[in-house]
Amino acid sequence: MKLSAIQPLLLVILLAIGAVASESANPSVAMNLEQQGKFAEAAEVWRQITKTDPNDAGAFASLGVDLSRQAKYSEAASAYKKALALHPNLPGIELNLGLAEFKDGRFGSAIAPLKAALKSDPTSVQARTLLAMSYYGSQRFMEAITYLEPLVGSQPENIELRQTLAQSCLAARNYSCATEQFQKIVQQNPDSAAAHILTGEALDGLQRTDQAIAEFQDAIKISPREPQLHFGLGYLYWKSHRYDQAKSEFETELSISPAHAQSLAYLGDIELKGGHLENAAALLEKSIQQRSDIRIAYLGLGEIRAQQKQYLAAIKAYARAAELDPTQPDAHFRLARMYQKTGQAEKASAEFAKTRELHQKSDATVVLQLTAPHSPPQP
Repeated sequence: MKLSAIQPLLLVILLAIGAVASESANPSVAMNLEQQGKFAEAAEVWRQITKTDPNDAGAFASLGVDLSRQAKYSEAASAYKKALALHPNLPGIELNLGLAEFKDGRFGSAIAPLKAALKSDPTSVQARTLLAMSYYGSQRFMEAITYLEPLVGSQPENIELRQTLAQSCLAARNYSCATEQFQKIVQQNPDSAAAHILTGEALDGLQRTDQAIAEFQDAIKISPREPQLHFGLGYLYWKSHRYDQAKSEFETELSISPAHAQSLAYLGDIELKGGHLENAAALLEKSIQQRSDIRIAYLGLGEIRAQQKQYLAAIKAYARAAELDPTQPDAHFRLARMYQKTGQAEKASAEFAKTRELHQKSDATVVLQLTAPHSPPQP
């Protein structure tokens, strides 16, 4: 066959291929695939449409929807952003973008589009809830409270939402708000050990430690083997100088969690207060082996080494305690004394100066001892 005869045939074939591609890259094809639940195939069609027309904002938006349906939230967010760049007023895209960012765990990135969505529709409960949870997930608790309060007011039976508000209040050290919300949770669900614990934390923040102890005791009646619970009660007893009761609770915590570093540290402190230096040192050293960030363990070890006239070891321990919380004057004062003992006058003067500048914190509460997660629940 001559080349002149082949060329028209190739042209026909190429035109036919182009016609098939054009037919397949059609919005109606994509929507038909979506109706069949074939979201991956539909997404591929939308992707082809965006390649054919890079200015088609609707195609990018639809691509984002189908990617979200496949839990490909990062890719979906990228598609929504392209849609918004082409058509800033495209309805619903800010909400979809915020939801994709939220589902991807990018809480900070979700805030701006969700605020825009709420501004567009102030009645949207979904946008308000997602925005509140995004602030919570970003640990911006004051802002979270602003959006959570009206949500809880309109849904008083929603315990999960109320608990998120209460935890936000607790994290923001708004203890009155936290106490009020946790007590309402206890009223709705009196068998919730967690609600009693959190109520106790809030009451302790209000310096109502005896009432906090009662809440922890109630929680133990409900869930006597729950991790961290006996430590929390032990800490409250320790704080109230009820060391025998504290010791019993710390020992119980260790029977549940044998490597519980905080219980070991506070037991070591109680042994130190009783003058049992060897027992105290063993417990404190074991605590530090489990965790290297428990300040009281280093303070205790510093005191023991100082009494044993091991001044360099004491300096090392006190310096670590000061590093863990530079705002507390006690470690600086003790460190200054050790520098005096070792003839380091200039360093001693500097530490005494720091001691004079600082004031003992008044908010050493049980909530600071217990770890509370701040991952937002899914709306």
